[in-house]
Amino acid sequence: MVTKKLKGESLKRKGYLHSIVFVFVLLLVNILAQFAYTRIDFTKEKRFTLTEKTKETLKKNKNEVIVTVFLDGDMPSAFKRLRNATKDMLADYKAYSKANFKVVFIDPVSGLTLEERDTVIQHLYEMGIRPTNINIKTDAGFSEKLVFPMALIESNGKRMPVKLLQNLGGEASNYDESINNSIKNLEYVFTSSLKKVITGYNPRIGFTEGNGEPDNRYLYDAITALSDSYVVGRVNLDSITKQGLDSLKMLVVAKPLKTFTEAQKYKINYFVMKGGHVVWSLDQVRMELDSLRSGRSFMATNNNLNLDDMLFEYGARINYDIIADVNSAEIPVATGGPRGDIQMAPWLYYPILLPDTSNNLVKNLDHIKAEFASTVDTIGSKNVNKRVILTTSPYNKVYTSPKMFNLQMVEEQPTQKEFTSVPKNVGVLLEGSFKSVFLNRPVPEGITEKYDLPAQSKPAKMIVLGDGDIFRNQVSGDGSPFPLGFDRYTQQNFGNKGLLLNIVDYFTNEDNLIALRNKEVTVRPLDKTLVRTEKTKWQLVNTVLPILLLICFAIFQHYYRKHKYAR
Repeated sequence: MVTKKLKGESLKRKGYLHSIVFVFVLLLVNILAQFAYTRIDFTKEKRFTLTEKTKETLKKNKNEVIVTVFLDGDMPSAFKRLRNATKDMLADYKAYSKANFKVVFIDPVSGLTLEERDTVIQHLYEMGIRPTNINIKTDAGFSEKLVFPMALIESNGKRMPVKLLQNLGGEASNYDESINNSIKNLEYVFTSSLKKVITGYNPRIGFTEGNGEPDNRYLYDAITALSDSYVVGRVNLDSITKQGLDSLKMLVVAKPLKTFTEAQKYKINYFVMKGGHVVWSLDQVRMELDSLRSGRSFMATNNNLNLDDMLFEYGARINYDIIADVNSAEIPVATGGPRGDIQMAPWLYYPILLPDTSNNLVKNLDHIKAEFASTVDTIGSKNVNKRVILTTSPYNKVYTSPKMFNLQMVEEQPTQKEFTSVPKNVGVLLEGSFKSVFLNRPVPEGITEKYDLPAQSKPAKMIVLGDGDIFRNQVSGDGSPFPLGFDRYTQQNFGNKGLLLNIVDYFTNEDNLIALRNKEVTVRPLDKTLVRTEKTKWQLVNTVLPILLLICFAIFQHYYRKHKYAR
């Protein structure tokens, strides 16, 4: 009897000891967790792991950061996924930050009267926080909901709005795709914006004007999309001074129609020589679809821009031709009839360009829509590295200019033999030290300031595109601009805006943060058909199985204790 009592007391002391050790280990783990942060990411693409560039940015920052996310409250499930992904990522930012990193999620219009709501929306709009009106499908039809897929980063007296939702199209069916793409880009948008807030550096970007370029309506979304992170404006090459050129980081020459003077070219050449970056988006052949709407035929003719010698010296040539491609966009065509019916038909001369997936500049981009594009060749040029970034499909045919066009050509049926070819280059990237176009040449008339032109440029970058419409958005009948890359007729989104953003990031960011934009995140949606057919089965499994397991555990525990203490 005494032996059993001693044995029982010994077991009791061991139980107390185990409990004390367990509590001690638990406390020790929690204390260590305050000083060391870690997590195990089991996803194949490491979607929950921050890159070293982001960690380095967070560790170098010494100033307090406040991130206010306005995406909260009641919203569709797709936007909840975006909110949850944002919350998870910012938790990692907070853990790796050496400085105080505060994150706040709010619904800015919750519980407000109509008048208060209008005041708050106006105040947020002035800060760059813009709402998105979405259609929600309900049993009664569709209802509208105002959400704010935006965040605001504040640090060191500066603040910057961050757009969480990327490339939202025209229909609710596009929400899931847009949000999946947005989740992929979350780390990039937060890290690049945080870096700009911390450093206070906002590069200046100029879109040329004065040579027949599109007005601000057609470049609205290109300029607006960049204005959130950069200082963007129009540049007139006739009036801009040397000081103005020195303040620019990047120049975009988009769809000029008038000939460039030697003085204008001289200023561009100076900009390149000092290490400036240039995007050439040019139409070598002049033709517009609107010209054909009258039913008449028009001749596509060469567009004399007087830029061939510059591009040739830099290492590229845009040819005087027009590409027809089986992989093309559609256009609306009147089919006649008493109601004036409109039908969408493929237009071979609006090729859909394919990004080179091996190049980080265009990796993960959607296809690019072009209009009456021309081929681009690379020219042998010392100290300049050349890479193709955009091509046609292998099913194309090239027509030399001049060429007659009319809308009846929409009925053309391309033959496999005629349109089987190799992919044609439409966009090239040039990097390196460029030779001065005006080396050993006199200063042209009209240049009044003194410019120092070396024989070779500082390291610089260029993009040469054989289409001037790539960065031009569509405009509605009342003059309202559509998003860049969005086709109002087919309700389809192309990657034109993503291409522009990637180019600007690549040209203006010395840390090459564009690698963050190309982070692979595979979305694995549920099989909706399987979910619908097996819904009842899995509801029963999730409801009944835990109860059965609990009952089995209780029975096992009862007999185990009876067996242990009955001896």
